[in-house]
Amino acid sequence: MIKGFLAFIARGNVIDLAIAVVIGAAFTGVVNSLVKDLITPLVAAVFGKPNFSTLHFSINHSVFAYGDFLNAVVSFVIVSAVIYYLVVVPMQKVLALRKPAAADAPAVTACPECLSEIPAAAKRCKYCTATVVPA
Repeated sequence: MIKGFLAFIARGNVIDLAIAVVIGAAFTGVVNSLVKDLITPLVAAVFGKPNFSTLHFSINHSVFAYGDFLNAVVSFVIVSAVIYYLVVVPMQKVLALRKPAAADAPAVTACPECLSEIPAAAKRCKYCTATVVPA
């Protein structure tokens, strides 16, 4: 049982996943700090109110603190935008630069005898061995 566990842990994808979780946790702290310390004050400077937590209404002595929900929604939207524009878009551009040019698909034609697809430059069909005039 211990050998099986050690084999499971030693697999590359488990270690990669563990590293991704640790880096993700550290990156979460960076993004949250960026949003809290830079983006939210910028939004407050533009709209005048950085914190909605005091907003609420009550019905039959039940308090509905919709301001906390608004804070969570605004924070989610800001964090999502920051991640998209500072991580996803640049990574897509880097991957597009590294992507090799797509090779042209070889031209194919149909065999006049068996109607199988064969290369356009072929002189004989690889399926029925009929003689074919190259295109």
